[in-house]
Amino acid sequence: MTVRAYAKINLGLRIHNQREDGFHNIETIFHRINLFDELLFAPAPIITLTCNHLDVPTDNRNLCIKAAHLLQQKYTVNHGVKINLTKDIPIGAGLGGGSSDAASTLRGLTKFWNLSVPDNEFHGLALQLGSDVPYFLQSGSAYATSRGEVLEYFALNIPYWIVVVYPSIPVSTAWAYSNLKLTDHKYLSTLRDIVRKHLNEPKVLAQFLRNDFESLVLQTHEPVARLRRSFVSSGAEFVQLSGSGSAIYGFFSEERRAKDAAQILEQDYPTCITQPHFQPEF
Repeated sequence: MTVRAYAKINLGLRIHNQREDGFHNIETIFHRINLFDELLFAPAPIITLTCNHLDVPTDNRNLCIKAAHLLQQKYTVNHGVKINLTKDIPIGAGLGGGSSDAASTLRGLTKFWNLSVPDNEFHGLALQLGSDVPYFLQSGSAYATSRGEVLEYFALNIPYWIVVVYPSIPVSTAWAYSNLKLTDHKYLSTLRDIVRKHLNEPKVLAQFLRNDFESLVLQTHEPVARLRRSFVSSGAEFVQLSGSGSAIYGFFSEERRAKDAAQILEQDYPTCITQPHFQPEF
């Protein structure tokens, strides 16, 4: 049994304040792109994981292993599983690879082990693994608030070619949060309202759809700033850091411009391109 774990980009990311539990209240929009890891599940007496990427831990530090153990313990499953993870989503890119893998493990093993899991319990298990993990349990785009786990799914049909580039520099989310200077800025519109009203106006998106981590990452990671400038010079109409970085993505209205930009950028960095109106297989 094989399951795909799709990457996401963030359309805007507002960090509002730090909570008493140490997490931050945020506001963002999650949207999947045509880049994915694959997880293969096979019968086994115990839970094990193999991976094609040497930098990915295959022990109890891995979110897939943690997800499998959570399900096994919660529902008293008496057998294990062998998981083979084929990793194409870069690590430390702000594309949600680890969170998507964890959610896909929960979804995949629920079917593989023939479990009946209520939605609220599913969401709770995912949240134990990470703030972004619940988003990947369902299809579609989502407006996310609180830690990122309060989700309102909605149809988002992006009319642009989306080029995503990882500048081969992992950025720690913990580092980004600890170095971010919070402001008390008051917003007149939610990110969801901005995207709904102005999706076809990239100049308006560039003005109002901001990622609060971007200035920090660009100031401290010159290759990321240089990559962003490359997107602008290649004709991207909207450019933004995804999550806490370091991946940068750009919207292109013209297929030729998008493919030309991707062809140039992929000479130096891992690059993917997503066609307009893309909807992943789920």
